[in-house]
Amino acid sequence: MTTTLDRPFDEVVTDVRDALAAQGFGIVSEIDMQATLRTKLGVDIPRQIILGACNPAFAHRSLQEDPSIGLLLPCNIVVRDTDSGTVVEMIDPQVLVSVTEHPGMQQIANEVSEGLAAAMDAVRTSA
Repeated sequence: MTTTLDRPFDEVVTDVRDALAAQGFGIVSEIDMQATLRTKLGVDIPRQIILGACNPAFAHRSLQEDPSIGLLLPCNIVVRDTDSGTVVEMIDPQVLVSVTEHPGMQQIANEVSEGLAAAMDAVRTSA
């Protein structure tokens, strides 16, 4: 799931956080790729963060279905600055569930997808 917005990076990051929170997702990790690569490699890239989003209820249900699902958690959301605008990309849980062999994960992935899609729609329509 991806969209490009003609809005400032910091504003979009705030909108993404708010939209995810409205869908019950909290941010459990954050990686500032620009700062990390500058510090570790001395290279400069445009602003980019990776947010690890988790909905505790979905995570719990997923872990009950497949304890190894933790390898695929949390859901990653990337916000990056480009010449075309601020890009927001969210992982499609359907892709993640396709690597498991647990049919019970499909319903959970459907529900997570709905929540992330609603968050993406909210980010697109934020003023």
